[in-house]
Amino acid sequence: MSPPPELIAVAVVLLAVIAAYALFSGADFGGGIWDLLAGGARHGAVPRAAIDASVTPVWEGNHVWIIFGLVIMWTAFPPAFAAIMTALFTPLALSLLGIFLRGVGFAFRHEAERLHMQRLNGALFAASSLIAPFFLGTVIGAVATGAVPAAPSGQVPSAWTSPTALVTGALFVATCAYIAAIYLVADSARRKQPEMVRYFSYRAIAAGVLSGVLAAVNLLLMRTSSPYIFDRLVGPALPLVVVSVVAGIAALVLVVLRRIQSMRIAAGLAVAAVVAGWGWAQYPWLLPGSLTLQAGSAPSATLWAELAVAGLAVLFVLPAFAWLYWLQQHGRLQEPTDSVRLDAAAGSPVEETAAPNRAPAPVQSEHRIIAGVLIASVAAGLARQALEYWRSRRR
Repeated sequence: MSPPPELIAVAVVLLAVIAAYALFSGADFGGGIWDLLAGGARHGAVPRAAIDASVTPVWEGNHVWIIFGLVIMWTAFPPAFAAIMTALFTPLALSLLGIFLRGVGFAFRHEAERLHMQRLNGALFAASSLIAPFFLGTVIGAVATGAVPAAPSGQVPSAWTSPTALVTGALFVATCAYIAAIYLVADSARRKQPEMVRYFSYRAIAAGVLSGVLAAVNLLLMRTSSPYIFDRLVGPALPLVVVSVVAGIAALVLVVLRRIQSMRIAAGLAVAAVVAGWGWAQYPWLLPGSLTLQAGSAPSATLWAELAVAGLAVLFVLPAFAWLYWLQQHGRLQEPTDSVRLDAAAGSPVEETAAPNRAPAPVQSEHRIIAGVLIASVAAGLARQALEYWRSRRR
């Protein structure tokens, strides 16, 4: 018995929301990753100022997509939502903590008056930008491998610590860095900063190649960890996989050729095709091997209500986002201090009205130490989870 059309439509809406989150918030996370890797105060001043100017106008709006996604999962697919939240509580909590601390660090970095507070908040922003997409990736990897049971009695550490889930987390980080670098190349070209265009072009190519390698490794791992998904990816979903690979390679070629608009479209198509391919490969399962799309869905009336809300979102939210990005791309949202930062970082004369203490926080040794402590804390938590899992297996 085929799923009803309203169920298929809600599933498509959910995949579209996930793709939007990957494209927009992924770029936000990637901006933080490049901020983390920009280097010391002098070496990283110009790229850090460029990242700050690109992210500041839109970073709050970009994360609205995760709210849409959670609400759709909660109301349209409650059994799967409950199972995922129970079995994968730890990575979900860590990713949400990363999103929270990232917002705190980014917002307070602009408001902090003292240099050490700017560095502290800069460290939170940069380290959280790495942590949040990694753990979101492990959640997707755990679901795709069928490691989440339909009715878990508690957390399932083995689900998100498997090699496939961990590689999926690394793939998320690399993809965020890739899409962010592509966008930053375009923004730098718009601001007529040829040095930054070259800077982010090299990083876009490196992140794109790394994403391709990790995607290939993940596909090979799925051959044994998730045979159903692997067979579907090389079967019915293969055209979408091919589209993603071709678009991803085309984006890198267009970066070299400096085709600004075309490379953004190609990079976006590559990411969207990955999400669509994953959804098609997993069909008709919500939780592969344990819960189908039809068995795990809400009643038909709820699904129709979801579609009505989605229609209202298209009517009210999308035009607002289009207007926001149009303003951002035409420099209408750039704060006066942003232009000062860019000029100051590039060595141009700074107007007397500029506020030096508003410059983006440089990454000094303290910055790196704080970021290291945050990452080490998360690593220690992971090690503890792995040790508990190992002990439970020995009993």
